[in-house]
Amino acid sequence: MFNIVNTPTMMEDALQIRKDVFVKEQGVPLENEIDQYEEIATHVIGYDSNHIPFATGRFRPINDGVKIERVAIMPSHRKSGNGQLLMQFLENVAKQQGFHKLSLNAQCHAQRFYESLGYKAIGDTFIEENIEHIAMTKIV
Repeated sequence: MFNIVNTPTMMEDALQIRKDVFVKEQGVPLENEIDQYEEIATHVIGYDSNHIPFATGRFRPINDGVKIERVAIMPSHRKSGNGQLLMQFLENVAKQQGFHKLSLNAQCHAQRFYESLGYKAIGDTFIEENIEHIAMTKIV
């Protein structure tokens, strides 16, 4: 179901999910969605049983851990446990690479989801791309 992106086609699929979710659905400008960390990040992608891409996320080294970013699930595959499975996969890959401190900037509407996975909110909310966020961390 989930794999580390390791081909150009897989990367194209991951970017298309991000465009659909963040650019089309949430109104993030495309030029802000694609950033300078694409090359250094570890990207993952989820394909369903029909080999349709439906989920993506990435992480990159930061300070003494990793920052999980660009977590997106297509609307057709939400509310069925896929977000939890995606996060578990991302966390396991990070751990296999020797990282134990995870951080992310959660959209506030998803804060409870991340808390259910063991993340703790730190600091105050802030606005990023006109969307309210909260920084969160977890040790694995």
